[in-house]
Parts: sequence; C-alpha cells; structure tokens
Amino acid sequence: MKPGFTNAGMGPFYCGDSVSVEGFLSFFPELRAKVDVAYVEFPRPRLPIADLLGEENQSIPVLVLAGKPSSDRVSVKQANGVSFITNERDIRRYLSAKFDLPEAG
Repeated sequence: MKPGFTNAGMGPFYCGDSVSVEGFLSFFPELRAKVDVAYVEFPRPRLPIADLLGEENQSIPVLVLAGKPSSDRVSVKQANGVSFITNERDIRRYLSAKFDLPEAG
C-alpha cells in the first residue's frame, strides 16, 4: 500500500504489514526483477485487487501466485481461480522458499 494515507480524517499512516514485506524486498533486491510489485491506494474498493480476487479479498499486502503454490508451509487462499497469500509472514516465508533465500529467525 502506498504510504502516507489517511483514515477517518487521521494520519498520515503507513501499513505495518506492507513495511515488513517491503523490508524483505530491500534485503533481497534481486527479487524486484523476479516479482511484479504494485502499490495501491488505501480507500476501498482497491480495484486492481478487488477486480482480480473479489471485494472480500482486497487486504494488503497480498501476493498473487502464478500457478499452483510451491510450498505447503503457508496459508494459500483461492478466489476466481487465482491462488494468493495475504499474511505478510507467509508472503515472506513463501518467497524465501521459492527463491532459495534465508528465512526469518
């Protein structure tokens, strides 16, 4: 999610879960060439995500998977025939396993 959003007239804020994934990507910058990263605005509906996964699945962060997941150690959801991960810790764990990177201790 793009940082600096407001909510109910308060803010600016940033998404703590997004920061965790963003930090992971900064530790392993080679991932930026291997995954597509898109930033969305705070207000709902978050159309790119809602259009793909449905309005009930527009939480941030989200990792949309190409094909079937290659790890059974994470919680993978399905919507509209698409597999995706919404838990930031599972996103980092999945990317670590898929790209043979260290995992959080």
